Amino acid sequence: MNTGSLKFRLVAWYAGWLSIVFIVFGIFVYASLGHHLRRSLREALERRPRQIAELMQNPSINRNRLGREIDGRFAPEANNRFTRVTEQGAIVYVSGDPTDQSFNPRTVPPASAMNAPERFDRRRLPDGTVLLIAALRKVIGGKNVVIEEGAPEAPIQATLHAWLAVLVLGLAFLTSGAVAGGFVLVQRALAPVDRIIQSAEHISSRNLSERLPIAETRDEIERLSTALNHMIERLEESFQQTRRFLADASHELRTPLTMLRAELESVLERAEVDEDVRAVAASALDEVERLRKIVEGLFALSRLEAGEALEESMPFDLAELAASTTDQMCLLAEDKNITMKCDSTEKVIIEGDRSRLKQVTVNLLDNAIKFTRPGGSIDVRVLTRDGKAVLEVEDTGPGIPADALPHVFERFFRVDTARAREWGGAGLGLSIVKSICTAHRGQVEVQSKEEQGSRFTVELPLAPRRVSRDGDTHVGCEQYSPRERLRPS
Repeated sequence: MNTGSLKFRLVAWYAGWLSIVFIVFGIFVYASLGHHLRRSLREALERRPRQIAELMQNPSINRNRLGREIDGRFAPEANNRFTRVTEQGAIVYVSGDPTDQSFNPRTVPPASAMNAPERFDRRRLPDGTVLLIAALRKVIGGKNVVIEEGAPEAPIQATLHAWLAVLVLGLAFLTSGAVAGGFVLVQRALAPVDRIIQSAEHISSRNLSERLPIAETRDEIERLSTALNHMIERLEESFQQTRRFLADASHELRTPLTMLRAELESVLERAEVDEDVRAVAASALDEVERLRKIVEGLFALSRLEAGEALEESMPFDLAELAASTTDQMCLLAEDKNITMKCDSTEKVIIEGDRSRLKQVTVNLLDNAIKFTRPGGSIDVRVLTRDGKAVLEVEDTGPGIPADALPHVFERFFRVDTARAREWGGAGLGLSIVKSICTAHRGQVEVQSKEEQGSRFTVELPLAPRRVSRDGDTHVGCEQYSPRERLRPS
């Protein structure tokens, strides 16, 4: 998962805070449990010396019976307790070994001088065992008596360690569950956003009629989808107005340009016109012709973007089209002493508008001829690659600068403005190529280095295969003989 994504941050935030809360809760429970166990044990230990003191105050119980009474009533060995009674510095009673053998009562150090009647302390035995001992000092029968009751601290530590292990395992399971549950919740919450993103990625200027899905969640996501759809609707209206203006303007300009061209040609045909007027008319006619090409290019682009330019879609052989178009344009190449050849020995069947795809080939070849120096060469190749039809036009021209490569398919972009104007270029040819390829669900790319030539690559989907009644698989394309392949279309 992308660590910078919103999903990751939400899941991390959710799992992190839940883990922090659980850790704080676990520390609180651990401390509370330890405090409760120690306090309960201390209260039990402090209560026992008082009970033994009351027992010793009974006149019927002498010192000989004291041990039997303590063993019978309190059973310190069975309860893993330590009990010791000292009278005037002499031990009157000491309990035996505990049942669990957790400590040796004979190694318990004697109580130090007690200034207070009661005391609670921790005593470490020589073997490292720690006993919690409550001591009571009292005068019974005129004698100083010290009663000690103790218990090992190990059971409390064992209980706390077991609880700590439970907390650690619980934290691991909780964190895993929080991450999994948080991911599922975030995934479901952001699923409408993913659908919006997928739909938005497929919307372009050619399909602005499509809309984003609206999730009926009654939250900000629904409002966002609605707002984006309204924005797309406004963009669609703006694009339609621009396209209508461009198409209408191009269409309206064609008639006056045609009339202006005819008038200028009639002026040039008159014998009585002097040379100065003839030169001006010829120059004006060249500019009118250049303007006519621009208008025709803009009109073609407006129709392509509106999806109205694919007049007839049918299967045909792209290799034959490239070969015949190359053969037709060889005269232009020969005028500049440029070698041009086409390698299209195998059929490459595609489906589309043959006239428009021929325009792609013509534009690419015309562009290559214009910019290739005399003595250079142009190679045209048609092949299949990765399940697609590929048309390559490679020249040995001056190449395209690296900073200009991203812009070569933009309208009115020209690498060398002065030379393009000299050749009559308006910067629309490659834009038309890209629009035609896009309309055929294909793409066009360029690779070039300065002084090393350029290579334009067109990729188009192959025609779908069809099964005839006799069971043979074909694409429904007519057959071409080698001689027909060289005949101009």
